[in-house]
Amino acid sequence: MKKRLFRIFGVLILLPFGLILLCDSIIESSAKGKTYTSVDKIPKNRVGLVLGTSKKTISGYENPYYSFRIRATAELYKANKIDFVLVSGDNGSIYYNEPTTMKKDLIQKGIPKDKIFLDYAGFRTLDSMVRANVVFGLDSVTVISQKFHNERAIYLANKKGLNAIGFNARDISNQHGYKVQLREYFARVKVFLDLVLKTEPKFYGNTIEIE
Repeated sequence: MKKRLFRIFGVLILLPFGLILLCDSIIESSAKGKTYTSVDKIPKNRVGLVLGTSKKTISGYENPYYSFRIRATAELYKANKIDFVLVSGDNGSIYYNEPTTMKKDLIQKGIPKDKIFLDYAGFRTLDSMVRANVVFGLDSVTVISQKFHNERAIYLANKKGLNAIGFNARDISNQHGYKVQLREYFARVKVFLDLVLKTEPKFYGNTIEIE
């Protein structure tokens, strides 16, 4: 009886870890060959979709994920690998506006303001990918974020009818980076829950043409 209970207890402990690893493996495999680190090798897309994040960390320091995404976007544009930029991020309050902040920094990096479009309702990666297709009318896009984020975005995009590749912004490996990577494992499990539950973006709205 005790052995049986130990076995059941062991399965209950191992099952969540197995689920996490399975979700991670599926998403990583699905994005294989679809992310790029070289500007020279990445195919051209008309629109680059940069996924929003905060400019500052909770402690008030510059967020390297943010600055590396800005730099990567500028590199793609200057190399003529994208013609337009769609910034998709959180605009949850008057005190927090990822798209507008990123637009200002992209303009400072040399991207003309009329080439930048803003998605103020990209509250989650799922929202960003679905809205890029439904609201902004895109059928293909280059996602710009760190590799782990690009892989998840590409998987979601393909499930939602959007052909996506990714340009990998520089990643970080310090303590903050490890925490983000740990959260990513759970975010990948959430992807499958959202697909099963058929989760929709928080907002849709009128269509916007990028031209």
